[in-house]
Amino acid sequence: MKKTLILWVLALMVTIPASAQVLNNIDEIAPFSEGLAAVRKGKQWGFINEEGKMVIEYRDDIFASAKVDETKTDVSGVKYPIFSEGLCIIKSTVEDGVPVFGFMDTSGKIVIEPQFLNVFPFKDGFTTAVLFDKSFKGENEFKLKIFEYKFFDVRVSSTGEITDYFEKRDHVQMTVKRYQMPEIGAKIIHKNLVATHKAGQGWTIENLETKK
Repeated sequence: MKKTLILWVLALMVTIPASAQVLNNIDEIAPFSEGLAAVRKGKQWGFINEEGKMVIEYRDDIFASAKVDETKTDVSGVKYPIFSEGLCIIKSTVEDGVPVFGFMDTSGKIVIEPQFLNVFPFKDGFTTAVLFDKSFKGENEFKLKIFEYKFFDVRVSSTGEITDYFEKRDHVQMTVKRYQMPEIGAKIIHKNLVATHKAGQGWTIENLETKK
């Protein structure tokens, strides 16, 4: 009888997957995209795979918009964290709490450091964004550090390379009280075709392949 009980217990252990995992206390579950679904606990997001296994642990930098504008396709329209071409938007802050955005891959590794004030999801290996660039210029007579701020509409590859600079952006206020997220003035409309917008001049379409 004892031998039979031991064999029964061993058989039961074999039938239970060693990787079985139960996730509790989840506050929100997003739809699957590219085989992964975002799950939220409190203010943190993580990702599960199609077997229900946690593959990216809960963390603070995975981005979802607090006030979703579903008419937009930039970051303001991101209701849930999703992967697009293996990349998901993450967020950090600069200056007086102004948000900047980058991307992580499906392993949770940051592949594009947060540096954009606004960005579209990737398509065919590229996206367009508003680049925030801050460079140290020196110190004044009071030993206060002086920085130069530059903002550009850019095209970015999925490896993080900025392949093209378009318009320089002016009048971006980098304090939370005065900050408004800038619209992206460049958008990819088909492969190497990019439309750029100038105030008062409408849209201009460029073929980047013939431009080089």
